[in-house]
Amino acid sequence: MSCEQPTVYYDGSCPLCSTEISFYRKREGAQAITFVDVSDAEQRTNLGDLDSEQAMRRFHVRDANGTLHSGARGFFLLWRQLPAFRWLGYLGRLPGVASLAEGAYRLFLKVRPTISAMMRKRATGA
Repeated sequence: MSCEQPTVYYDGSCPLCSTEISFYRKREGAQAITFVDVSDAEQRTNLGDLDSEQAMRRFHVRDANGTLHSGARGFFLLWRQLPAFRWLGYLGRLPGVASLAEGAYRLFLKVRPTISAMMRKRATGA
């Protein structure tokens, strides 16, 4: 599956994820990126080789050539598309950085449900 521009797949039902993606969408360069909320049934109709369960569990970005990048590598690709973050995206190409970032991302995934639940409670005033 190839596309004309990078595609970011994110969990829009996660308050943390939605807040972060909203931040990126407002940045210069974001107009050249397609953002797909995989929690929205209408938007997840064309995920290609990415199934919706995978897409909900981890961050994914498909590059313009159609290659899927997951986790930290997906973030590095996204950041390279945004001028203000380009320098950060290129850090991922340094030896060992992508592996370290992936380890940190996997740790984050363990606490993501707790952070999301706290954000939901805060938003609803509960």
